[in-house]
Amino acid sequence: MSRHVVYVLHCADGTLYTGYTTDLDRRVAEHNAGEGAKYTRSRTPVEVVHVERFDSRSAAMSREYEIKQYSRRRKERLVGFS
Repeated sequence: MSRHVVYVLHCADGTLYTGYTTDLDRRVAEHNAGEGAKYTRSRTPVEVVHVERFDSRSAAMSREYEIKQYSRRRKERLVGFS
């Protein structure tokens, strides 16, 4: 299974957060514990709504950057909210 993961979280305040990890379960637990990304600390609980897996770190990081450039509307379409 591909080791590098780009994910999108749906935060408790309705916002979307995009991140990268090599261990999705651990990372989501960190987000929900108020650790890790400053953005999600006050927006828990979070729920994973989109996952993409990659064979290389560079491919995953490029995709993370690409998604972060999307408008909210485009991110919502990506995760199936609209």
